Amino acid sequence: MISIEEYISAFSTTFPGSEKLTPWDFISGLQKILVKMVSELDDNFIVHDDIAIHKTADVDSTAIVKGPAIIEEHALVGAYALIRNGAYVGRNSIVGAHNEFKNSIIMNGSACGHLNFVGESLIGSNVNLEAGAVLANHYNELKDKNVWVRNGDELIDTGCIKFGSLIGDRSRIGANAVLYPGILLAKNSVIKRLELVEIS
Repeated sequence: MISIEEYISAFSTTFPGSEKLTPWDFISGLQKILVKMVSELDDNFIVHDDIAIHKTADVDSTAIVKGPAIIEEHALVGAYALIRNGAYVGRNSIVGAHNEFKNSIIMNGSACGHLNFVGESLIGSNVNLEAGAVLANHYNELKDKNVWVRNGDELIDTGCIKFGSLIGDRSRIGANAVLYPGILLAKNSVIKRLELVEIS
């Protein structure tokens, strides 16, 4: 069993009741989870349909946010960013200019600064993705498109054709690095610039 909380310390307090889910099951159900969370938020959020934006958040006028989505206090969504298919942006986090952030979570104090693609992924707290880093979510080039993850010596079939990465707290992903689908990065991981991270 892969415990999301071993990677993301604030997970169970942010998403209570989800701590026993696998990362890919959590992502598969994220939209429903967010809709429920939106319905329970206080009046510090401006809510429109299934999109909730904290009153202190800064969402650029050119950004596109498609629900369900929660953008927490003092978060920043930059110019021409696209948030879609379910997204949680934690306190003091950044989904920066020209990013696509899809069906994913980014926890407190983390940044996808600019020109990133994040799909079907879980990003912990105080993580930084430099410019151009990509968390790939799909095996476009393979006939068998199911995403597998490696947990120690065990290979696990997620049963999903789309699942990105689980990035532990305080990790650093260098500019233009690409993570294959199904990558699990422990807390405090460092990925070099231009590095390609595969399931070994």
